[in-house]
Amino acid sequence: MFSKALGEWSVSRQAVLLAAGLGGVTVLVAGAWLVKRRLDNTPPQHWQEAGVLTDIYVYPIKSCGAIVVPAIECANTGPQQNLLRDRTFLVTTEEGKFVTARMKSKLVLVVPRFDDRCETMTLTAPGMPELRLDVRRWASGEYDGTLKEGTVWGETVTTVDCGEEVARWFSRYLVDRDTGYRLRYYPHQHPQRRRQGSDTGTLHDETSYMLFNEASVTDLNHRLDHKVGALQFRPNFVVRGPQAYAEDRWRWVRIGEVVFRYRIPCLRCVFTTIDPETGIADPSKEPLRTLKEYRQIPALGDSPAFGIHLGLRGAGTVKVGDPVYVA
Repeated sequence: MFSKALGEWSVSRQAVLLAAGLGGVTVLVAGAWLVKRRLDNTPPQHWQEAGVLTDIYVYPIKSCGAIVVPAIECANTGPQQNLLRDRTFLVTTEEGKFVTARMKSKLVLVVPRFDDRCETMTLTAPGMPELRLDVRRWASGEYDGTLKEGTVWGETVTTVDCGEEVARWFSRYLVDRDTGYRLRYYPHQHPQRRRQGSDTGTLHDETSYMLFNEASVTDLNHRLDHKVGALQFRPNFVVRGPQAYAEDRWRWVRIGEVVFRYRIPCLRCVFTTIDPETGIADPSKEPLRTLKEYRQIPALGDSPAFGIHLGLRGAGTVKVGDPVYVA
């Protein structure tokens, strides 16, 4: 009996030691992951000046026209100035599925404008009357009904339906009917989707900021018969000064005193073939076809990389003319 008890004690002791060992390994792995994460998000001490910020674009409605601004505040969810916020409005089907210019290229011709206080948005589009929207009512929570669920790239988001008047406006513009499409507003001050974690932004495809190097589009244009502009690639920031594709090697970006962390390359799709001035897609699939000839990253599939996605690592204001530093 003593031998049996001793054997059981030995087995139990081994089990405890094994569990303790596994627990210790788990703690070490978790600790190492936390240290690495902290180091990865700690800004460098040494920076190299790379160029100057020449353009700032904000897109209040996903897939619609841009607003050009001389300066903008940088928040975790994206560029913003009071109620002018990047990609906080979204055109959807009646069921709440998101719609972009990939499906309805005419969306790029919808031009939003904000008043001086950035509280009221006015919409214009070819053949449509102006429509004025008081953004304050949705931003403050003073709206009818409750938050409605919808989907963006397969992930659920809750948004505010902006009502019948603007739904008719978009439906008439897109399909010449009174119904079919709606406009929704993202009222949250934090990302709901987890595509790129806390850097996902509001209703962005990937992250809350996208930076573009002017020299890269210049190099691309040397390869094209019909030239394109930076706006065709829908950046938030355009930088002048670096050599073409220098941004591929940047892991940190500082604009003025505002710090950003590189997250992923910006992978390009058919949206790049839509002319932002005409809303017409290029029949020969340019510039996407040419980009695929020399800007593909095999590990990331057949979508070419052009520009970089960033996550904010320190809030502040950036303005046109700010120096751009990299590390």
